[in-house]
Amino acid sequence: MGLLKLRKNKKFSYTPRYYKGGEEGSPFQIKHKFDDYRKTVGSNSGLKNKFNNALDDFKNNPDREANRRILIIVAVLILVFLFIIDFDLSIFFSK
Repeated sequence: MGLLKLRKNKKFSYTPRYYKGGEEGSPFQIKHKFDDYRKTVGSNSGLKNKFNNALDDFKNNPDREANRRILIIVAVLILVFLFIIDFDLSIFFSK
């Protein structure tokens, strides 16, 4: 039993008795709304591949304001963390 491996979901081939439709309009198909537009969804193997796909999504995002906002939030959180652990920032500045 691997601690780092994700469990695969079970797939069933159930078709309702009176349903006359294709697979694309099936009410029993479980699919997220934005799966067609993202690379990070699916069976990605390896941490490096997942990280590279997430970085590509971040770079190719047409909304630059959202990217800038995320970077500002991450920078503020890092500075708050460094302040909490009482990290001395003067090592980065020369006198």
